[in-house]
Amino acid sequence: MYNGLNLGLGNLPLLSKAKSRSITPENFTGEKGKGGMATEGTGVKPARDLGQGWKISPSVKIKPNETFTVAEINESGAIQHIWMTPTGVYRFLVLRIYWDGEENPSVEVPLGDFFACGLNEFSLVNSIPVCVNPGSAFNCYWEMPFRKSCKITVENLNPEEITLFYQIDYSLTEIEEDAAYFHAQFRRQNPLPYKKDYVVVDQIKGWGHFVGMYMLWGVNNNGWWGEGEVKFFMDGDDKFPTICGTGTEDYFCGSYDFENREEKKYVYFSTPYAGLVQITKPDGLYKSQQRFGMYRWHIMDPVRFEKDLRVTVQALSWRSDGRYLPLQDDISSVAFWYQSEPHNKFPELPDKDFLEII
Repeated sequence: MYNGLNLGLGNLPLLSKAKSRSITPENFTGEKGKGGMATEGTGVKPARDLGQGWKISPSVKIKPNETFTVAEINESGAIQHIWMTPTGVYRFLVLRIYWDGEENPSVEVPLGDFFACGLNEFSLVNSIPVCVNPGSAFNCYWEMPFRKSCKITVENLNPEEITLFYQIDYSLTEIEEDAAYFHAQFRRQNPLPYKKDYVVVDQIKGWGHFVGMYMLWGVNNNGWWGEGEVKFFMDGDDKFPTICGTGTEDYFCGSYDFENREEKKYVYFSTPYAGLVQITKPDGLYKSQQRFGMYRWHIMDPVRFEKDLRVTVQALSWRSDGRYLPLQDDISSVAFWYQSEPHNKFPELPDKDFLEII
């Protein structure tokens, strides 16, 4: 348990010296006793007859190509909950988080993908660290400790101004020496080269543990697409990994194609630790490709590493004669992990055109 924080239901009765704070457009700094004081903001017109204290600043506007600082905290503590409701295309909003004044972000992910909602449409997510609720409410409960500072930004790549509602709930407290820093990294390959494994993340250097993955898979062939194995190469593994699963749907805690065999259909599911929450279906005209959004959280079974980590997924189907078929699909992912700092600089985020899902 972090010093001063009550984590888990079993600790809720325990008293704590941690100080609860919250950053919103009604209190940009999270200062004690400074909420709801705005006299200007996106709600000034509907509140014109009521005045200060009546929802004057419930949201912010972010212009095209502008980066907005959502939160900046210059004490030790931990982020405990993030709620966001954006307009615009989710893939064109980039979330970044920086710990302790670092130059390169530890989190750099399109906003929707961070919340296991990579398509620009509502999908119900009902898991422990991430939930997405009606109508477009993104919630994150990953614990994110920091020792000196925290900076959270959102960049708008949309061609038009967007509106962002948000709330960052955190505690100010001392952080124990063995508490690691939260990281999340986005990748995409479209198409995946023939006979090549998809790389979820590599070049992780340090001591830590892998805690989850969100994956959005666009298929370019008929037939089943998830026969491939998920592999974890750690602490000097070379050609062969230490952990090797039996199939993609198996890794995401399903089996046999995520299929209802009586109805011959994929089955949506969303559980505390795993889910298949997005399935796009061809409409017989322009919407021709299927896509699948899945998450798997390693909360009860974190994958621990001491020096380095690389995670890959095979894209594998079946040929007509019963042999495996390596796929050339459109795959994107977010890897979630904790590690000691400093971390390796992430690969450059793809530009707006390559991020776009069509």
